[in-house]
This record gives sequence, structure tokens and C-alpha cells, in this order.
Amino acid sequence: MFKRLVTAAVTAVLIAGLGACGSGGDAHDGTDHSADGGRNSGGVADESRPDPATTTDASVFGLRDEVRHLAARTTRATRPRTTRKCTSTTRRVKHTTSTGSGTKRHTRTWYSTEQSRNCKQVRSGTETYTRVVRPEHWCVSLDDLDGDATQDDVWFQVGRTTYDAAIGTDRHTRMDFTPKGNGC
Repeated sequence: MFKRLVTAAVTAVLIAGLGACGSGGDAHDGTDHSADGGRNSGGVADESRPDPATTTDASVFGLRDEVRHLAARTTRATRPRTTRKCTSTTRRVKHTTSTGSGTKRHTRTWYSTEQSRNCKQVRSGTETYTRVVRPEHWCVSLDDLDGDATQDDVWFQVGRTTYDAAIGTDRHTRMDFTPKGNGC
């Protein structure tokens, strides 16, 4: 048992090490550093740059401009309330067994009672709950997106840790992060 755990741990460390080392060594990192930076002047993602929400390594960099926190918007709503209703039933079951053959055949019969329970969800009035209309968002705006001086005020949705890091830095400080989505 212990030998299997050690073997699994060594294998995991080797895979992680080879994965980290195997991606480097190339002078080109796969991002587009052309004059237009892959973005149009409105700051909306162009087709030439993949959507950060669908790719795992689409990091962006630029100078931190503004940060914005959009609190979750909720409302009270009602929905059907369902409860579990169960019914118990009993059923008489006939059992038979036979011994012998021909005229010496003897059949023995007995009965037993089987109990079963059937449950289903049924509507029982309504209940009030808090419905989330808009989830909470943390956003960061970048200037000089991907080194392009014409790409300013481009908003990205980020995670809470990236937002906290952005608040801790001064304006026009270089930031490099992987956004969760475009716009804010």
C-alpha cells in the first residue's frame, strides 16, 4: 500500500515537472503583438484573439487603469414548494412448492405479506427565495493592452484575487493576468 502511494507521488511530481519545463524555450509565446494587437478601437475582443472565458492560457498585460466591483443584484421571487409524499402499501403474495411426481405429487402453499413504500415529490403551495439577477463581478481596466499604446480603457472581468492585487497597486502599474471574461 505504502509503495503504491510513493510511486503515485513520484509520478505526479515528474508529470508536473515535465509539463512545466516542456512549454518553455520558444521565443514566441503565441500571443499576437502586431500593431493592432488583435483588438478593435472599441476595446471589444476581435475574432483574431480567443475569448479568455473559453481558453485557459489567454493572459493579457497592460497598465492598470481603473478597478470596478459590481455587487450581486438579487430580488425576492416565489417558486412552487415541493414536499415528499410517501404511501405505504401491503400486498399478499402466494408461494408454492411441489414435491414428488405423478399421483404422489404434493403441493404446499403459503402466503406472506410484502410491504412497499412509494415516494414522490408533490407541489404544496409556494415558497419565497432570493433569486440572483446578476452575479458579483470584479473588473480591471487596462491601458496599453498587450503593449499597444492605442488600446486604452479595455475592461476585463477577473477573479477576486486579481482584483485585490489590482487595488494594491498604483495606477499605470504593469499588470499581467488571465481574465475570466471581456467587458464589465
